[in-house]
Amino acid sequence: MSDAHKSDLLLVVVTLFAAISWMFSKEAVLLMPPLMFMAARFLIAGGMLAFFARRSLMALSLDQVRRSIGVGLVFGTAMTFWVMGLFHGTSLGEGAFLTSLGVVIVPVIARLVFLEAQPPSTWLAIPIAVAGLALLSLKNGFRPEAGQVFFVMAATIFALYFTLNTRAANQRSVVNRLGKTVEKHRVPALPLTVLALLTVGLLTLTESMILEQWQPTLSEPHPLLAWWVVASAVIGTAGRFLIQTYAQSLSANSHGVVILVLEPVWVALFAAGWFGETMTTIQLAGCGLIFAALIVNRWAVLSRVIKAKLRNQKTA
Repeated sequence: MSDAHKSDLLLVVVTLFAAISWMFSKEAVLLMPPLMFMAARFLIAGGMLAFFARRSLMALSLDQVRRSIGVGLVFGTAMTFWVMGLFHGTSLGEGAFLTSLGVVIVPVIARLVFLEAQPPSTWLAIPIAVAGLALLSLKNGFRPEAGQVFFVMAATIFALYFTLNTRAANQRSVVNRLGKTVEKHRVPALPLTVLALLTVGLLTLTESMILEQWQPTLSEPHPLLAWWVVASAVIGTAGRFLIQTYAQSLSANSHGVVILVLEPVWVALFAAGWFGETMTTIQLAGCGLIFAALIVNRWAVLSRVIKAKLRNQKTA
């Protein structure tokens, strides 16, 4: 098997790990305060990955550490909204599609905040995504549920996180306050991920200490609670990011992002089998439009993948 094919296969595994983590997380928040769960999940996952990244962590400069923590704070804010959406939401499948809106919002953030040019497909995807979002709120007479609002807020902040994460992971030139051009050295993927995860854990721990009651979770824990927390941390977070980092190191091709778009589809399928969830026709139509928007948004990459496959078949 070639490295490119191995990378694709591993990225499919990543989407499966991410999707199954929704099930673990939902089980956990039914048994403990949501922010307390997020703190435990991310501190465990960040601690595990720190073992693999200990040398690269020691090699980071102060500026690289500062930027990584900044990325983590934005990530932590997004995860706070996400877990509250998970806690209050009534449909995991719907929530996954709403969260995936972040992929569509990323180029908008990049354009508005960082003035980066975007392809026409970006602006075509936005009205399709908005139409899908409108359909998902129709069942309430355009009065979105609390879970839906939290998921959309999470998607918007995730978009900012994705943009900042990409900029931190790539070297670039910036002009400082004195007007001098300064090179911002890239932060390697693994230590960047470790610091971001640990920052999320510490942020949600602080939020939990202020906003949540820890009893009776600590005094009378459910027998399965530890399993859901550890499974979410090890499989859905640490394992997922380790495999994703390794998979992306195997191939320089960018079509992996198309594979990652499958996550909400897997979540909907898992939720149907795990919790017996079903969707109305309007919900299915809304999710379908959001998925279509994801494909349109990634059409430039997807078209290159299709053309490459066709060329390989002709030369085979």
